[in-house]
Amino acid sequence: MSLNVVYYVLAASFLFIIGAYCLAARKSIIKQIIGLEIMVNAAHLSFVALSSKAGNGVVDPYAMSFIIMSLGVGATVVALALLLTVQVYRVYRTTDVTELRRLRR
Repeated sequence: MSLNVVYYVLAASFLFIIGAYCLAARKSIIKQIIGLEIMVNAAHLSFVALSSKAGNGVVDPYAMSFIIMSLGVGATVVALALLLTVQVYRVYRTTDVTELRRLRR
């Protein structure tokens, strides 16, 4: 494993930790969606970094096609999650998760 790959994996780990913190500590649904997307992008970064060839640093085209498809699916999931968040806000006038749990009872 070359030194550049280590830097990319460390950056991906740092991004994943930031996303996990955002997902666990924030109470707004929108901030949790952003944290989840940061975690997914960290996984993409580590996948691309680890799939690069050691000799010339070129990324495997199969890995890139997987990442591109995953980005498309991720964008669709985020659009759907934001649509549901807007609908929840229209009905309950809040995006706070603890408040929504309280209203559910």
